[in-house]
Amino acid sequence: MTGAANSGRRYLAVAETLREMLERRRWQVGERLPAERQLAEELDVPRATVREALIVLEVEGRVEVRQMSGVYALPALPPATVSPATQLADIGPFELLRARQVVESAIAAAAALTVSDDQIDAMRNALSREEEDIAEGRGSYEGDATFHRLVAQSTQNEALVATSEGLWSIRGTSPLWARIHLRIFDQTYRRQWTHDHHEILRGLERRDPESARAAMWRHLGNVADTLLTVSDPEFTVPSKTASRRRALRSHK
Repeated sequence: MTGAANSGRRYLAVAETLREMLERRRWQVGERLPAERQLAEELDVPRATVREALIVLEVEGRVEVRQMSGVYALPALPPATVSPATQLADIGPFELLRARQVVESAIAAAAALTVSDDQIDAMRNALSREEEDIAEGRGSYEGDATFHRLVAQSTQNEALVATSEGLWSIRGTSPLWARIHLRIFDQTYRRQWTHDHHEILRGLERRDPESARAAMWRHLGNVADTLLTVSDPEFTVPSKTASRRRALRSHK
């Protein structure tokens, strides 16, 4: 694991270790891999790191994720069809969220000192749009993205705006981020995120840097915790959400 570990991309090192285990046939084709918690304990890494590593192997076609069941070994692919994890130019979803937590909480604190009344109004409109999207089940994240973009713009600092937009651009183009969202069926978590956004907005309205900073830090911590839970292959969809999915299928 030396190359990936030395580069600081720990999840790539874990992916490399798991790939070697698969190649040595520790798990036979079609066999279910141990639960993430068990793998995390065995490899002495956080569970989020194992999640990112398994997503890499899923993208490579080395494992199959079956929702509400687990992760299963697939037949080995010809070398030419596999993009090794050590060459995958991507940032893990939880690695990205940790970076956003550090950067955007500082941005929120700075914005509290410079935000205008017009920008506060624009944030309120973005949150109203977010709430409408959730209520109508549109699946759009535009209100969410607009709110975060407005917070950055409220710093009146183009370098901070560019830094924030760079992190969001990674999110928008990341194969690993897209893959983890394919696993998510329970949308009720978005109501909690909207509540978090209102807490951030209250800090900005009061022009209170520490309140805004703390609210943004909690919010992105909640996002990471929620994604870790609802993207778990063994996560059981709540009954109301499952009923809604069945209803949607019946209308297709």
